[in-house]
Amino acid sequence: MDHRTRTPVVGMIGGGQLARMTHQAAIPLGQSLKVLAVNPEDPAALVAPDVQLGAHTDLDALRTFAQGCDAVTFDHEHVPGEHLRELVAAGVAVHPGPDALLHAQDKLVMRRKLTELGLPVPPFAEITEVAQVLEFGAEHGWPCVLKTARGGYDGRGVWTLNTPQSAERVVGELLESGAPLLVEQRVPLRRELAALVARSPFGQGAAWPLVETVQSDGICVQVLAPAPDASEALRNEAQDMALHIADALGVVGVLAVELFETDDGLVINELAMRPHNSGHFSIEGARTSQFEQHLRAVLDYPLGSTELTAPAVVMANVLGAPTEPKMGVDERMHHLFARFPHAKVHLYGKAERPGRKVGHVTVLGDEMASTRREADLAAHFLSHGEWADGHLVH
Repeated sequence: MDHRTRTPVVGMIGGGQLARMTHQAAIPLGQSLKVLAVNPEDPAALVAPDVQLGAHTDLDALRTFAQGCDAVTFDHEHVPGEHLRELVAAGVAVHPGPDALLHAQDKLVMRRKLTELGLPVPPFAEITEVAQVLEFGAEHGWPCVLKTARGGYDGRGVWTLNTPQSAERVVGELLESGAPLLVEQRVPLRRELAALVARSPFGQGAAWPLVETVQSDGICVQVLAPAPDASEALRNEAQDMALHIADALGVVGVLAVELFETDDGLVINELAMRPHNSGHFSIEGARTSQFEQHLRAVLDYPLGSTELTAPAVVMANVLGAPTEPKMGVDERMHHLFARFPHAKVHLYGKAERPGRKVGHVTVLGDEMASTRREADLAAHFLSHGEWADGHLVH
């Protein structure tokens, strides 16, 4: 407990934008998030007063950090499982626990478990030699998708293998580097969706409306809530699937289930056991944001309402432009708010560089098409310093 406020202390390992936004959600609950950051200039370290510098791979740093925390959680999945087991053995409440988190850390473990649960996943195989990829491609067709089992995100650690020849070259090089690999059938998808849920230690679950995630070059650029033209049956199936996974794996906190919608139904792509980019819309777009809900869950508070606050909610990521805009960030904000005073901007305190997620914009509206257009224009302007539709700033 914090002796000043007599409220519980949550420690978050990782100082990125997810920790930054979780800290913002902690403040109304009477808390100040404790953060383990690598660098004093990490996004969360710039705003949270209780910051310890240290690496998530350093067991001594983790032990020191956990002292005085009522619960320890994460803004990324990269903490070694053996370190987390040491913390649990010492009596630290780690949420999600290492046995659950492993399924978000290792894609092979995740695929095997979901298959065991009878849930829909693409055909896949572990790869330890080139011949296995060639056999998989011959059986399931080319192209197929090669992934590192651990560490990949935002399109990193993923390769499309179009031919046996390209497979021999790419897989041979990666196997030499020692990377654990798996190959999957390339899913013929209509679109990508995400089912976001939360689960408490008590076992209470809550699900936000199903959302559509719009991707470009492997990076999410927009989230549409609720997912347009999704039938009630599809929405219920996705939410039930995510809640079932959370319960079966013993997840505590937020769980994001990334999904492919195909002609034959839903297929599970990835799992994330933390606040997730697909849930940023919920800060303004839901009665309870994913960040507040994650805190409620890890502290075993009753979970909050996930009802949307508007008929259409669109979150657009602000990505660093290919070349740095001549217009400074402050001036860009000025012109953005002059045109769209209702837009909600979240900047993460990160230096701009090409393709980097430096913030997001959320727009609420009455119908999806116009709301989506405004969010797209706003995010592009914050990235580039110019209006994509030719609107003049003066």
